[in-house]
Amino acid sequence: MSKEVPRIVHVSLRVRDLEASTRFYQEIFGFRRLGGDSQSKDHISRHLTDGVIDLALIEYPDDRGRADCPTPGAAPGIHHFGVAVADLEAWTRRVREAGGQLLSPPGEVPVKFRDPDGAICELVPFGRYQVA
Repeated sequence: MSKEVPRIVHVSLRVRDLEASTRFYQEIFGFRRLGGDSQSKDHISRHLTDGVIDLALIEYPDDRGRADCPTPGAAPGIHHFGVAVADLEAWTRRVREAGGQLLSPPGEVPVKFRDPDGAICELVPFGRYQVA
């Protein structure tokens, strides 16, 4: 058995507009695209990375939904993910300017916001979460 500790390496978000979501994560956080899009039976996947985590943006063009990808709402699923940044104030301003909807009151940490599709994300200072 390997001595490596299991760790999260991939997060997937269902999005309504693949291009708008891609621009948001590239322009705000500098995530870069990994390869080309992949087409499945009923959805398109685009993979981005921060150099550590694979962030997949998944768009269902006809929005029928499936059992393994429920429509957003009360169904269990990813609640939010966090991005560690050096300057919370500067990054909060960038998120707001790019159309992110701030959810946290001024001065509160973490800084929660909704991306263009409504996914909840948070900005945290480096060191808030232990990763090693």
